[in-house]
Amino acid sequence: MAKSATKTEWKSRAVTRLIEAGSMTECLHCGERVKFKARERHMQVICNVYVDGNWDRVEHFHSACYEEAGSPHGDPGEWKSSRG
Repeated sequence: MAKSATKTEWKSRAVTRLIEAGSMTECLHCGERVKFKARERHMQVICNVYVDGNWDRVEHFHSACYEEAGSPHGDPGEWKSSRG
């Protein structure tokens, strides 16, 4: 008997990452650029947003702004690189 495929229910999620050089995104909460500063290691929250189980968009926040906004996509997990 063949196994039936189970459909994954994709949900919006957030992850905390370092702001990288060349970042050209704007914070959804405050509207200011999420920008890299060479001597400071600021964090950003990147959210993959799903609507009705389908990917819709990516949202960027300054780390503090994400908290001020009430963590709209849940608690951001720490990003772990799959590269050594």
